Amino acid sequence: MSAEGFTLFDTGIGRCGVAWGGRGIVGVQLPEARDTDTHARLLRRFPGAREAAPPPAVERAVEDMTALLRGEARDLSGIVLDMDAVPSFHRRVYEAARAIPPGSTLSYGEIAARLGAPGSARAVGQALGRNPFAIIVPCHRVLAAGGRTGGFTASGGVTTKLRMLAIEGAATNAQQALFDGDGRLDFDPQVAVRHLRAVEPSLGRLIDTVGPFALELKRTPSLFGALAEAIVYQQLTGRAAATIYGRVCALFPRAHQGPTAAHVLRASDAKLRGAGLSRAKVLALRDLAKRAAAGEVPSLADARRMDDSALVERLTQVRGIGRWTVEMLLIFRLGRPDVLPADDYGVRKGFATVFRRREVPPPKDVARRGERWAPYRTVAAWYLWRAAERAAK
Repeated sequence: MSAEGFTLFDTGIGRCGVAWGGRGIVGVQLPEARDTDTHARLLRRFPGAREAAPPPAVERAVEDMTALLRGEARDLSGIVLDMDAVPSFHRRVYEAARAIPPGSTLSYGEIAARLGAPGSARAVGQALGRNPFAIIVPCHRVLAAGGRTGGFTASGGVTTKLRMLAIEGAATNAQQALFDGDGRLDFDPQVAVRHLRAVEPSLGRLIDTVGPFALELKRTPSLFGALAEAIVYQQLTGRAAATIYGRVCALFPRAHQGPTAAHVLRASDAKLRGAGLSRAKVLALRDLAKRAAAGEVPSLADARRMDDSALVERLTQVRGIGRWTVEMLLIFRLGRPDVLPADDYGVRKGFATVFRRREVPPPKDVARRGERWAPYRTVAAWYLWRAAERAAK
């Protein structure tokens, strides 16, 4: 397959690349450890291509891939691919893989059965290992038997595969429950919504407009990992933070579930700064890693047994970890019912929208009004975030 042009683009797993020709996209490149390596790999794959602005169809494909790797629901099955040089069996495998929706997985054997070729699971795996259209042909959604992750040939190996599956909300046997009730909310959302309707008619009207409560919990494999990711994301846009976090993970290709405290302690400052981390964030990560190694950071199972205030007190001792960061952990990882991040700008902006304030209120006003929403202030916060989003649009 010959390519006319290529470009690099930022995603939630790092900086990817795409190459195109006159008949459609001819290849997608997952991120290497450094942008220069990704650029060089594209040039080796498509030596005749020049770096250029993509044509409209490719630009739309880039937007859809980027959105998908932000966790948004996107259908990539309509993207035109140039498969003229792809062997017939490989083409059939790729078409079957493209039919797997985000958040779902199939095994190599199930793909083989769908092709009417039972017993060809190994050949399916070989075809996917040569997949030139990563992301668009979602080979990361194809697992080994029993839900095991299987192999992955991209830089970062299985780590990259697991990150892509986690973004899409797919479960594998590499993502075991870490405590009783892991992945489930600590409360009944329907009861919470009824309570908010009863105590705050303005929130009731917002609930009618937004629709059902749809908070999705993250499945980070450790409290250290959750806090390390939070440190990276601080004071950055979601897209920029996702790119840098993807580069940090790529520094440790054998860490299938993300970097550990030991990885961070062994890495040089230059290595961490080279991934895009500021000096302050490197210092914060090192302090977190030292405390985790010393047993000062609780496990997720231990955190499950601690009340909200105790977790806030313990974790805010870590450099770079403030109350807001712990509140996000309580909401989005542990699923606690009664957390109101009153300092959060989105919550305050949503509050101003719902209660018709001309100015964004100070945190104390939100906290005072929020007392009536207890014990379900998490649900109120989620709806206030949705109100802020609607106001921005």
